[in-house]
This record gives sequence, structure tokens and C-alpha cells, in this order.
Amino acid sequence: MPELPEVETVRRGLERFVVGHSVHEVVVTGTRSVRRQHPDELVAALRGRQLRAARRWGKYLWIELADNGAPPGAGVQSVLVCHLRMSGQLLKDAPPLRPPPPHTHVRLVLDDGSELRFVDPRTFGELFVTDELDPAGRPGMLARLGPDPLIEGIDACRLGELAAIRRVSLKAFLLDQKVLAGIGNLYADEICFAARLRPSRLASSLRGVEVGRLVAASIDVLSAAVAARGSTLRDARYVDLLGEAGDYQDHHAVYGRAGEPCPRCGRPILRTRLAGRSAHYCARCQR
Repeated sequence: MPELPEVETVRRGLERFVVGHSVHEVVVTGTRSVRRQHPDELVAALRGRQLRAARRWGKYLWIELADNGAPPGAGVQSVLVCHLRMSGQLLKDAPPLRPPPPHTHVRLVLDDGSELRFVDPRTFGELFVTDELDPAGRPGMLARLGPDPLIEGIDACRLGELAAIRRVSLKAFLLDQKVLAGIGNLYADEICFAARLRPSRLASSLRGVEVGRLVAASIDVLSAAVAARGSTLRDARYVDLLGEAGDYQDHHAVYGRAGEPCPRCGRPILRTRLAGRSAHYCARCQR
């Protein structure tokens, strides 16, 4: 599943290649991908609108919409929200257009003849337009999410308070989107390794200095992954807006490396199950 670094990479692609264009036409061929509203409502809400800016919080993307001809300072009235979930992709193709790839469920035809395509083999992802925005212009449903580590930062004191009352594994704690938005299975493992904390530790057992290491590791790992344009695994479900793979998989310390030597001590990386997901760690380096 694309996590914060992958979604941020897609957002930057949208900002570079899509923002500023207008939607000429919308083609919906997969109704599950627009399940929050009737396809005709999505089409009507997008056709003729200008794509103003691309935003992100955690794993959620949204594009601000404006009427054509609206002044640059005009307030945002609605946004196009995208959640990629398990296998969703946003891909841009420019003329001469190639045939849409399999599992293309929505196509936005832009004013320059290019297309923004939503591709999703497993159809867990979704697109929808909403005008329910908070005072900062964010979709209202994001109010239930915790802070985004790379946008809002992490308050170590608040994180420590939350950890102290949670008798769940550290892995489960990091996966809780109400705690920190955007961290999933892959980066939880990498963050735990960088912080030298075993993912099976109870969150409530963390001491102040360990919470500090967890905060620093979260920022460092996520920032490095964004700089490397995310992680593309063997299934290649994640690629950027132009279909290019990321590079951070070449820097994974533990994720997907069970049986391989720990980059710190050389002991084999172990794999177990936590919070219903796989967890990779070094028994010597992580306590």
C-alpha cells in the first residue's frame, strides 16, 4: 500500500504536471472507484473546473478545484479527493495517448489533451469530490487523523502521552492513523529499526528518551524516503505520476529482508506477525 512518501511523490507530480490545467471531460468506467457519489455527480463536479493546487495529509491526496476564470485568490469551494489504498495509481499520459492500462476506472481529460488516469486492480481506492472543508481547506473527514509528520511535525510530549496509555505493540501504535497520519506497514518497520526499538514492545513501555528516538527516526526515515521518491516493491503497485519506480527500496534496512544480515550487526533479520501484519526486525539491535 502506498504510504506517506509514495503519496507525497505523487502529489509533487500532480503539482508539476497537472495543476493549472482544466478538466475537459471525465470518463468513469469503474463505479466502485467513485462509490461515494453517483458517477454523473462526479462528472458534473469536475467538468470545466480548473485544478488549482495538490495537497496531502497522511495517505490522502486532494486537488483544489476552481471555476475557470476565477481570480487566483478566490477561496476554494470544493476538492477532488483521492485515496490510493492497496493498489491505486494516478498516472498522467500526454498526447499521443497510449491505450489506458488494464483496471483504469476513471480518466480526466485535460485541456491540453493529456489524461489523468486512476488505475486500481483491487478497487479499494477511491476518488470523490467534496465541498465539506475545514477552515484550512482540508476535507472534513481528515479531522479524525493524527498529525502528518512532515507537514505538522510530531509533538514528542503528546506522542509520549498517547503511548503511555496504549497497551498495544509499538507496531500497532505506529499503524494507528489517529496517532500519526501516513505511516503503514513498511515504514513502521523501518522507523522502529532506526529508533532501535523492537516493534513488539508495548507502546506504554516507552521511556522519554525512547519516544525522542522514535520521533527523530520517523522524521528521518520518511524524509529520506520522500527524497528517494518512495519504495517500489516487486509487485510494482507503486509508481509515480509518470509511471517511474521509486528508489527507497534499495535502502530498506529490515523490511522484506528476513534472513538477510542486519546492516548494523550482521545478525539475520527476523520476521514475525504483529497487528495482523508482518514485522521485520533485528533481535540484537532493537530492544
